[in-house]
Amino acid sequence: QLPAGSLQLTLYQYKTCPFCSKVRAFLDYHGLPYEIVEVNPIMRKEIKFSSYRKVPILLANAGSPLQLNDSSVIISAIKTYLISRRNSLEEIVSFYPPVKTITEQGKEVLEYENKYWLMLDEKETKRVYPVKEARVEEMKWRKWADDWLVHLISPNVYRTPKEALASFDYIVREGKFGTLEGLFAKYVGAVAMFFVSKRLKKRHQLRDDVREDLYEAVNEWVKAVGKNRLFMGGNQPNLADLAVYGVLRVMEGLEAFDDMMVHTNIQPWYQRMEEVIQKTGV
Repeated sequence: QLPAGSLQLTLYQYKTCPFCSKVRAFLDYHGLPYEIVEVNPIMRKEIKFSSYRKVPILLANAGSPLQLNDSSVIISAIKTYLISRRNSLEEIVSFYPPVKTITEQGKEVLEYENKYWLMLDEKETKRVYPVKEARVEEMKWRKWADDWLVHLISPNVYRTPKEALASFDYIVREGKFGTLEGLFAKYVGAVAMFFVSKRLKKRHQLRDDVREDLYEAVNEWVKAVGKNRLFMGGNQPNLADLAVYGVLRVMEGLEAFDDMMVHTNIQPWYQRMEEVIQKTGV
């Protein structure tokens, strides 16, 4: 438990962004109060203070103000801070230095080599991960959520023109848009994302029916959790559970989500996640 007000958090996000949803799932599960600033995805003036132009961005004040970038870095750094009081949050964040890399498309991006690693000493590590394999498993599936699962969302929610329009209707309702801007975003955005989703489908070598890839991935996750555990973390979710739940949650209310619930074995685990986050969250 943290002393009241000892960690002040502000999350800059798009409500429907899977990476932002991951961070919210983590903060809610740990009962950490935070303010939300919804960013306009077109103008992005809410984050003009930052040279890092993506969301989520977490501003954290634990004695001194600090900006944390990248959803997995945010989660690993805050989790480390909650477990280990030896270091200041500022020092913990310094353990995750950004490294410039070039993608296959020739684009320069920032990467964080050790972003799935909690910076704990030996005693703390044994307390959090009594079995060494648990740490390896958690890191593997957190990475899987970022590198694979998240790339199945857009091709599925923009799969057909009808689904693309429904998705953008949801995005505009939940996001920060002016009236005209919202109408423009809804119709132009839906058409654009329908075609972008086709490009993403090709880039990630997905099947003609992208639902098949979604179903396979989700069932692969359920199989990894297994029948003898409530969560991958055992009786309580670990960071992999929270990441997978956060990513899948952005499809709620859309056709892709309903299809996933009917055609895969995810429902019991998903409902347990909902219940435990409501119970432990703020």
